[in-house]
Amino acid sequence: MRGIVIRWLILSGSILVAAYLIDGIEVGGFLSALGAAAMLGVLNALFRPILLLVTLPINILTFGLFTFFINALLLKMVAGVIPGFEVRGFLAALFGSLVISVVSGACNFLINDGGKIEVIELRPRGKNRWE
Repeated sequence: MRGIVIRWLILSGSILVAAYLIDGIEVGGFLSALGAAAMLGVLNALFRPILLLVTLPINILTFGLFTFFINALLLKMVAGVIPGFEVRGFLAALFGSLVISVVSGACNFLINDGGKIEVIELRPRGKNRWE
């Protein structure tokens, strides 16, 4: 449970970072970012797998780049539902989804399922071998 809350806060923070960096995205406050993160998480859990499956042929043809358009579409859907969260234009949604994915992914990479920061320490064990 703790891991879910921390990931939710990370996603909220990444939405705030996207709003700070991109002109077309506006967030009314931290509560709006929390709501947007919750709704984005629900849409990513429910609709994203279906959208990826339906658009699989075009996703294969574009070497996976069409996934960014799906993420932007979901971000625009969230902006339509959450008050205080606004995304103006598809290009802003596209860049916003890219920023949110990068920031959220980088932070989530360091956090395990229990919500604790996890660092892997590698030590050399011979020639060209690490453990």
